[in-house]
Amino acid sequence: MKVLVTGGAGYIGSHFVKQLIENGYKTVVVDNLSRGHKEAIHPDSVHENASLLDFKKLSGIISNHKPDAIVHFAAFAYVGESVKNPALYYENNVVGSFNLIRASTDIGVNNFVFSSTCSIYGNPEKIPIDETQKSNPINPYANTKLTIEKMLDDFESAYGLRSVSLRYFNAAGADPDSNIGESHIPEPHLIPIVLQVALGKRGKVFIYGNDYDTPDGTCIRDYIHVNDLAAAHIKALEFLIEKNKSEIINLGTGYGNSVLEIIQKSEEITGRKVNYEFVERRKGDPAVLVADNKKAFNLLNWKPEYSIEDIISSAWKWHQNQKY
Repeated sequence: MKVLVTGGAGYIGSHFVKQLIENGYKTVVVDNLSRGHKEAIHPDSVHENASLLDFKKLSGIISNHKPDAIVHFAAFAYVGESVKNPALYYENNVVGSFNLIRASTDIGVNNFVFSSTCSIYGNPEKIPIDETQKSNPINPYANTKLTIEKMLDDFESAYGLRSVSLRYFNAAGADPDSNIGESHIPEPHLIPIVLQVALGKRGKVFIYGNDYDTPDGTCIRDYIHVNDLAAAHIKALEFLIEKNKSEIINLGTGYGNSVLEIIQKSEEITGRKVNYEFVERRKGDPAVLVADNKKAFNLLNWKPEYSIEDIISSAWKWHQNQKY
């Protein structure tokens, strides 16, 4: 089976490609390296350097390789940047995804897995968050992801495209072999920032608010290992092929850790002090985001294998010997 992966040079995409190849899949990576890393592309995959905004080139790639399925990771994903420059996000994420989805249906590739986000829920009505909760995005990035989900639904009704949209919670960690890991410029995510402080690359962690309605006053998030996410994508592919049915599915552990807990666990694992400073809350940060992952277990027979300690330990190993 051949799978075309957009964004396969990125953080989650590169881990997914590694697992695909280890499971015997033929893999084509489409990535223009605008935010991905050439070093993260698996040597046993075929790399096509192309932008999703180039419909003609994209159509040619899909027609030439004739994949059995497409897994779509490629996107801009900085919430703050999306607020400052929504035009960039609607063009890159929505127009690029439209080109990919249109090319897929034109050429007859009808199995599509989409990298979505839990931020579609906005400020949740209840915790844990299940897939029946109302979509209420509170930033342009989340709006683009919800728009793409709706596009997939419309293309199924009109053209028979089947899709699984996977709504991630907080991806973290690195592959245990440390050849690939998380590397963003700028780095928006808590665990890498904490570990950069432990390495002396940053002076301190800024904690946005300590007056939330949580046990220690800091925000709680559901951190899921990137390899658990990758494994879920393979199961989503298998589900599509076997069941011929579209779904929206949360991917999270069902457990949350606060900012202060992450700092404490990181200090224990690294043996180093992590300095931090409380600053004002960020607009739109919910107090708690934790997944209800029962649907993933029931439909995909998937459950996360990595603990929060595993996540931090693997990330620490990567950041100590970061390759890109």
